[in-house]
Amino acid sequence: MREKKRNYSEITPRIKEYTDICVKNNVIAPELYQKYEVKRGLRDLNGNGVVTGLTEISEIKAKETVDGVETPCHGELYYRGYSVESLVAGLVEDDRFGFEEIAYLLLMGRLPNKEELDGFCSLLGEYRSLPNSFTRDVIMKAPSSNVMNSLARSVLTLYSYDTNAEDTSLENVLRQNLQLTAMMPMLSIYAYQAYDYYYRRNGSLFIHDPDPKLSTAENILMMLRPDRKYTRTEAHVLDIALILHAEHGGGNNSSFTTHVVTSSGTDTYSAIAAALCSLKGPKHGGANIKVSRMFDDIKASVSDWGDDDEIRAYLVKLLDKQAFDRAGLIYGIGHAIYSVSDPRAEILEKYLYALADEKGMERELMLYNKIERIAPEVISERKKMYKGVSANVDFFSGLLYQMLGIPDELYTPLFAIARVAGWGAHRMEELINGNKIIRPAYKAVGERREYVSLLER
Repeated sequence: MREKKRNYSEITPRIKEYTDICVKNNVIAPELYQKYEVKRGLRDLNGNGVVTGLTEISEIKAKETVDGVETPCHGELYYRGYSVESLVAGLVEDDRFGFEEIAYLLLMGRLPNKEELDGFCSLLGEYRSLPNSFTRDVIMKAPSSNVMNSLARSVLTLYSYDTNAEDTSLENVLRQNLQLTAMMPMLSIYAYQAYDYYYRRNGSLFIHDPDPKLSTAENILMMLRPDRKYTRTEAHVLDIALILHAEHGGGNNSSFTTHVVTSSGTDTYSAIAAALCSLKGPKHGGANIKVSRMFDDIKASVSDWGDDDEIRAYLVKLLDKQAFDRAGLIYGIGHAIYSVSDPRAEILEKYLYALADEKGMERELMLYNKIERIAPEVISERKKMYKGVSANVDFFSGLLYQMLGIPDELYTPLFAIARVAGWGAHRMEELINGNKIIRPAYKAVGERREYVSLLER
């Protein structure tokens, strides 16, 4: 007798019944959070994060004290004490790719000299390979509709190919961090190619080997495109985006996840897979996809992109839950920490002009500029705010990826390709300085109850 095919995604009536029971018995009264002074989301009522650790890897500045009063200021971001703006400016002035140098800085704690940088890039080039048949047996045979899930699975599977996977000595973990930094572009691009072939049925499948002599940004574009061709401007702007996404303080969700999971003593592959799962969320790394899709709706809904009043009217509809996904949000505007400005957004916007000129997309960039200016005004008029809002890095990164012809399924994986260097640095920092498993407290507020036998319930 032929076995009936089961639908593993089916929501049965019984599951709906159980869901109602689950929800009914899990609601906690909101006033209890205030009563017990619980910092929900590890933030106070002003949105400031609760200090849970120390780090030397990066620093975010969004406020300054003026006459004894804490005041929002233009955002600043530092990697190991260097402002990101100065790092990017120095690399642009030298006309060279810099993501690998920034990875060295984050992991090692200082900038390399030329000999050290050449050796580091050479080592990453050597590490840009996957185990024999890994692409076929792991990536191609079980493609996922979400590349981030494929990434997490691939990272966990790499554990099986590492004979020292459980060794948490600093030397071994650093080796694993560097290998994952080198491998992440391949894992991402190949997972997308599998998705494109199996889910979209496009008929062609391109798997290009990386070039160990090329930069990470160049390899991404080369491996993604059927003809392997790209311009230097394209690769340079993508390189800058990778630098800006490489790290953002220990308090962001995925880096904190890295610290938490590392503190348990687990292996590198488990820690990085956990960080990937965190980054996948639309409240974290998936935000730029929302921005891109929101702009698609704006372009279709606003007839005159140069008309401020028409743009303003559409933004009001967004906030009133009458447009796009009806969530009441203008995606890409606002940040948990920055209020006056996000330095990453300012830097990325600055270098987008050359690419927009090369791609003939000046009109699209103008639209983004207008919304960047108008959206904070609309939000301040219609919503009660504790702090100002401005464009964040996701606001412009989606536009960059569109200019490069990168499919939106790769937006968050590109974030992961960059951020794995920062995660590696945080894992090393936790191993070097941490001596206890991270274990936050939860206050139990449920009522005590007496057991009742099954027949009496």
